[in-house]
Amino acid sequence: MPKKIDPEVQARAVRLVSDHLGEYPSLTAASAAVAKQVGVGRETVRRWVVQAQIDGGQRGGVTSEELAEIKRLKAENRRLREDVAILKAATFFLRGGTRPPQPMMAGFIDTMRSEGHAVESICRVLREQGCQIAARTYRSWCVSGPSDRTVSDARVVDAVRAAAWSIDVHGRRKLAPEGLYGRRKMTAHLRRTTAPGASAGSVDRAMRTLGLSGVRRDKGIRTTIPSKDGKWAGDLLDRDFTAPAPNRVWVTGFTYCRTWAGWVYVAFIVDVFAQRIVAWHASTSKETELVMVPLRMALWERGREGRPAVAGELIHHSDAGSQYTSILLTEHLALEGISPSIGSVGDAYDNALMETINGLYKAECIRTTVFHEGPYRTIGDVEFATAGWVDWYNNRRLHSTLGNVPPIEFEQAHYATLNREPQPA
Repeated sequence: MPKKIDPEVQARAVRLVSDHLGEYPSLTAASAAVAKQVGVGRETVRRWVVQAQIDGGQRGGVTSEELAEIKRLKAENRRLREDVAILKAATFFLRGGTRPPQPMMAGFIDTMRSEGHAVESICRVLREQGCQIAARTYRSWCVSGPSDRTVSDARVVDAVRAAAWSIDVHGRRKLAPEGLYGRRKMTAHLRRTTAPGASAGSVDRAMRTLGLSGVRRDKGIRTTIPSKDGKWAGDLLDRDFTAPAPNRVWVTGFTYCRTWAGWVYVAFIVDVFAQRIVAWHASTSKETELVMVPLRMALWERGREGRPAVAGELIHHSDAGSQYTSILLTEHLALEGISPSIGSVGDAYDNALMETINGLYKAECIRTTVFHEGPYRTIGDVEFATAGWVDWYNNRRLHSTLGNVPPIEFEQAHYATLNREPQPA
């Protein structure tokens, strides 16, 4: 017998009981006799007759129309409470205003189902909020499971998150130096470390999901002030910033940083071959000593590594600032056997590589909190941040012009090819 009894059967049972009620001692007895003929339960027939008497005004109680209205209101109230609960739980991923990914929506439906909500109700509420998903779509997703792209994207998101943030000694999450990468360098970094098979598209989607876009450099102000006499060495590079080996071409320059105590100037010397920062110096003065100190440090560092600069082979290239055209620096270069090279005034292209390093330094170190938290109060804060950035730049930062390897690794690979072990005959 179907779950819902035909209304005609109900009407016939009520009519039989009403017509023959006087022949039985009670309503229950009459209902039992008719129930056997109709083929339904005795109590069911009795309730039908009682409700018919209430609807006809023969007995007091709630009519069928009132019962139906109460049932409808209860169902509507229950649905509204369910909608409110679903909307409250869906606030997190509905906040963005765009359609969330299907795996996220399916996971949300799974969570709401575990709390007793129906799949159709959850999908209806989501559709009312602009998230188009059907119940059959969810059930199909449950049967087939997540796609290969969904799984791989989730792994790449975890890899990017682990690379872009770190936990400090206080247990707080902070942006790591690798969090400054754009999409291309982040892809190269993951392929070298935790995700060799990461595609550029998956990294792009992961960075957009995590809100990462890479640091961008801004234009700076002019800091090169030419000497008054207007005489300096010629340009030996002619904008060719390449070198056949280390210690052949060094480019140098300095930039500035504002602190609470005043301006701080930071000078760098970069070996063109691997774009490695071989020395740097910070000072509160722009006197000649600002550029003399990193030159002495660079010569000492190369000598300490056992690969000193050879007299007559090294070119020292800079802009036409008064510090680099000074007699003191010129004489020191001559004593070391280093050839001076100076670009033209007001032309950043003549020292483009150094301008690039200064831009990276300002964008990745000074304007972020990766290497120093809070404002720069004194020159000590600038030196602390610069030391951390230079260590990362030389040893871990990927350079696209070097084939996405750090400068130290690029130099070591060069020397390794010069010192191959003898092979057996």
